[in-house]
Amino acid sequence: MITTATLNKRLPIFTTSVCRYASTLAQQHPPPANDPKTSIFDISTKVYKETDIEKHNDTKFITHPIFPHPSFPQEECEKVMFEHREPKTLGDKISYHGMRFCRSAFDKVTGYKKLSGTDIREHDGTRYEMTEGKWLTRVIFLESIAGVPGFVASFIRHLHSLRLLKRDKAWIETLLDEAYNERMHLLTFIKLGKPSWFTRSIIYAGQGVFANIFFLCYLANPRFCHRFVGYLEEEAVSTYTHLVHELETPGKLTGFNDMKIPEIAVQYWPELTENSSFKDLILRIRADEAKHREVNHTLANLNQKSDRNPFAMQIEDYDKPQPNYGLKVTKGTGWEREDLKL
Repeated sequence: MITTATLNKRLPIFTTSVCRYASTLAQQHPPPANDPKTSIFDISTKVYKETDIEKHNDTKFITHPIFPHPSFPQEECEKVMFEHREPKTLGDKISYHGMRFCRSAFDKVTGYKKLSGTDIREHDGTRYEMTEGKWLTRVIFLESIAGVPGFVASFIRHLHSLRLLKRDKAWIETLLDEAYNERMHLLTFIKLGKPSWFTRSIIYAGQGVFANIFFLCYLANPRFCHRFVGYLEEEAVSTYTHLVHELETPGKLTGFNDMKIPEIAVQYWPELTENSSFKDLILRIRADEAKHREVNHTLANLNQKSDRNPFAMQIEDYDKPQPNYGLKVTKGTGWEREDLKL
């Protein structure tokens, strides 16, 4: 059991580690000396030029994905939209408002305002104007956090299966697939730009805090955690939808217009080629987040100990539609337990 005394001993150690890491990054990634506008606390990511992308487009350590990506046709990706599940229980409300608090804090730090209406130029010229560098910073930080829940949950369920000498009914597979997919998003984005030392420090500290809190929460109440991730993925879909709108607006984010997508993305998403656009990439990442939204809201509706994972274990010859990893049959707010054959 973790006591207050234990936390008081560990907190200075973690704080010292973060400070040392930040100091090292500041030395490795100093701001340009000839740019007086660049602050040491700048969070914008330096967007690579095409030659830089080619240089970082290494294929030496790229392997075939352990979880092959399902087919996401272009027309189905374009139909993905924001969907919100209204909180029903006390746990739902705690999960939702906890997620909203985390998002509000992140928005304030990164200078971001959620898209309102159809006017996406309302923040031009203000600290809330989203440049290419700020967009890369946002999605890099988002994916560095989004890759945590699936792996923590699968780790805990893996140990539970070993400890109790029983099968997990395919939850581990889907949770690991989610974690792998989020990390592929991150690996793709860091091939397109170089985060500042301050951004890297925030990521370092954020993972240390979030991973440990999520671990303890999942031990106590996994249903609450899956609902939290479901709401988190709702916001991810909202953010990427905002990005797609800006990419489609003439004169906005022109630096992304002819950007060459990394080889790692071409090898992972079946529909992407070396001629695919940055928008094509974002549409598939948004679709991935939409599936994570659906999966986690569904898992939160199930009995955490006895129900099978309906996404990994398909039931043949059933008269009702059932979940799968594709985009044709989806429920953004999650499948209710009574609609599933478990």
